[in-house]
Amino acid sequence: MDDLLRDLYQEVILDHGKHPRNLRHPEGANRQARGYNPLCGDQVTIYLVEDEDGRIADVAFEGKGCAISMASASMMTEVLRGKTEAEARRLFDDFHRLCTEDGFTLDQAYAEDREALERLQVLSGVRAFPVRVKCATLAWHAMTAALDGEGQATTE
Repeated sequence: MDDLLRDLYQEVILDHGKHPRNLRHPEGANRQARGYNPLCGDQVTIYLVEDEDGRIADVAFEGKGCAISMASASMMTEVLRGKTEAEARRLFDDFHRLCTEDGFTLDQAYAEDREALERLQVLSGVRAFPVRVKCATLAWHAMTAALDGEGQATTE
């Protein structure tokens, strides 16, 4: 990755970390789960409003943590709105692969929303820092726990 692209990625992460989108408790949330990373203390609660058609009508979060965990939660809320449960799970699977698999390309993705994956790609640099993968995926684990009807998720 060239320096210019790396700088741009850092700017996006810092912007979402300092000014997270959808940092709130939405009215009518019918699914939620708390995520906790015991290694660094990051905490996040994901709130989902699933409509009668099974689509995520609204998604938001509350929490505190490092810039990477807050940026990831913020970006996740932006890309999940309007998705079905199955689409949200496929995005999580591909996002996890972006963060953990060397050589993973968007052409190998299961999710149909390539634009969402391109936006999330800014967080793929955590692959070089295994401890930071847990920061980047915390909100996503909490989101799947919410979809599964579980009250909490941990990165352990």
